[in-house]
Amino acid sequence: MSAKSSVPRAAAEALRERPQARVLVIGGGINGVGTFRDLALQGVDVALVERGDYCQGASGASSHMIHGGIRYLENGEFRLVRESVVERNRLLRIAPHYVKPLQTTIPIFSTFSGVLSAPLRFLTHKQQGKPKERGAFLIKLGLSMYDSFSRDGGSVPRHQFRGRKRALAELPRLHPGIKYAATYFDASVHNPERLTLDVLQDGEKAGMLNAGPAGGTARASNYVSLQSMGRGVPDGNGSPAGNATTGSTVQLRDELTGEVFDFTADVIVNTTGAWVDLTNEAMGAASRFMGGTKGSHIVLDHPDLLEACKGREIFFEHTDGRIVLIYPMGDRVLVGTTDVDADMAQDAVCTDGEIDYFLELIGHVFPDIPVDRGQIVYTFSGVRPLPRHDATQPGFVSRDYRIERQAGGPGAVVFSLVGGKWTTFRALAEHLANDVLAELGMERQVSTAKLAIGGGAGFPADEQNVQAWIKAHVSATRGADRTALLLTRYGTRAEEVIRFLDAGPDRLLRSTRELSVRELEFMARNEQIGHLTDVLIRRTSLAFRGLVTGELLNEVSEVIAGPLGWDAAARAREIHNAEEVLGRLHRVQVHSLVA
Repeated sequence: MSAKSSVPRAAAEALRERPQARVLVIGGGINGVGTFRDLALQGVDVALVERGDYCQGASGASSHMIHGGIRYLENGEFRLVRESVVERNRLLRIAPHYVKPLQTTIPIFSTFSGVLSAPLRFLTHKQQGKPKERGAFLIKLGLSMYDSFSRDGGSVPRHQFRGRKRALAELPRLHPGIKYAATYFDASVHNPERLTLDVLQDGEKAGMLNAGPAGGTARASNYVSLQSMGRGVPDGNGSPAGNATTGSTVQLRDELTGEVFDFTADVIVNTTGAWVDLTNEAMGAASRFMGGTKGSHIVLDHPDLLEACKGREIFFEHTDGRIVLIYPMGDRVLVGTTDVDADMAQDAVCTDGEIDYFLELIGHVFPDIPVDRGQIVYTFSGVRPLPRHDATQPGFVSRDYRIERQAGGPGAVVFSLVGGKWTTFRALAEHLANDVLAELGMERQVSTAKLAIGGGAGFPADEQNVQAWIKAHVSATRGADRTALLLTRYGTRAEEVIRFLDAGPDRLLRSTRELSVRELEFMARNEQIGHLTDVLIRRTSLAFRGLVTGELLNEVSEVIAGPLGWDAAARAREIHNAEEVLGRLHRVQVHSLVA
């Protein structure tokens, strides 16, 4: 459902006004956005379209982890683990505003369990007989290998083992039957949606710096979908490249206005995740690359469980052999994840059966902490963009990625991304961009390996400097708590937001102290808001934390209606749409006052 605006969308308008580029990226998850940024930094004329909002699909339904993937060692994916650990360490440096160290503890209930079955799992990628949990011997071996991958440029401590007595002294609410606890460090990303937006805006900024007579060389728009592949455009008659190759024309649709228009590019990059095959089919280049699995999570408002975690992620093996996690995120606790084959014809939602599974696994680790459905404030589910795996069990499907090159129709060159995970998005984007550059006969100009992302540039290095930054940016009308929230939400880009806030009269919303009128106006003007749900789910964490109320829906929609050009009917549709999306996809029941 769309709320048609009387105000032209600058992002979509930029595509319609100049409907051509050397490269068109289809898909605005983290991998597509990362590729867009990398190509823009090389001076490539690149455009990106996303049928929904940025980071709305699998990228926004992750476990919020930036991790090396210790369990991938059992699959023999050593290259992926090494790359993941390197990229984890790198993101801690170049995106410190969103990526933080995460202390992780594994409760262990046996010493040698799984020693005999592990080699068979390694060789066959299948469960052999009844699932057996990994014992201390296997976990110690895996963590020692894991540490070895972190030696070059590592920024996290090495793992530690604790016996039962010391483990329970540190985490007294753990199951008293544990024999050991192993603790190591990975990293988390509490704001994946905003990190995606930072990467996107870096690409747009690079495009403006490299702009030629025809305008910016990097343009991106959400709520624009690919409809079909059109005819090729010969050189000399509108080819965007002006070279001897033939361009490709696709038909795009603005999902907010319904307008359909053609767009021409030399190279098309398909980063639509689990929908890669469907996107290729629409372009006349049928493929059978994908076989995604669904992963669901729940978010709990549970102070007792939050305190029991002591700030750590609890990462462990459930009785069915699945690796699952419990960890605190701010004032909430995230629990996940399932791994079941996905039905692409259905929306990915967290089912009653999955919730039962989560409640059972919490009891397996913290048996004296009661948890029930009433403490669930949010659920989410997404389809992992995994390769087709036929008889391979979901837990053993490779999390690595590959790039497929194919002809997609008259004059089309299509690169399809198969697989990919959050942690490796920068390295993946570099790999994909290099393939595109080779296709265009261009060379890399800039490396992203040490390039700070968005609000990570100049981010305070420690808590003392964080407090100094906050003190330097408070004002008579904006206290330390509000300033700290802006730094958390935007990183050092908060300085731009603060300048906007201070340029006119402002007030906090009545329904929440986490947003002000002018901050919402800033989002509406600068962050490609298409729907009310974009603010609640992806520009803020209000929905994730269970803080959306009917009053909040009314107030936020009232403020952004002006800059987005929504009339009363459009605003009412947006409120009802938000209620429906939150209820159907996230089990959040909200009722506004709009009839």
